Amino acid sequence: MEKSPLNVFGKEIEPCSLKPLTGFYRDGCCTTGVDDVGLHTVCIVATEEFLEFSKKVGNDLSTPRPEHLFDGVKPGDRWCLCMMRWVEAYQAGCAPDVVLEATNKSVLETIPFEVLLEYKK
Repeated sequence: MEKSPLNVFGKEIEPCSLKPLTGFYRDGCCTTGVDDVGLHTVCIVATEEFLEFSKKVGNDLSTPRPEHLFDGVKPGDRWCLCMMRWVEAYQAGCAPDVVLEATNKSVLETIPFEVLLEYKK
């Protein structure tokens, strides 16, 4: 896991969500590390349109999975999303809003800051 992760503004990253509890490490933050191959680094605000898109492309975030202590993501929930899934949704025209203060600075290696600003929540 990253030490003192920073957000896209270069400041200490803020929590994305504690309810539902999110993050690859389930610490509420979009922190990442070598074992996070999906790079769960973009803090989003889920929409119905995005959740449907994600389900169609094979990542069903909305269906509860009690066996994994997962209640499912609902519209309006904040969630640490895989960076490339956000890019995929962006290219499909259904990218959800982004909470920049809770989004990991590492996304800037792939997503231009100007693009993120268009989706600022």
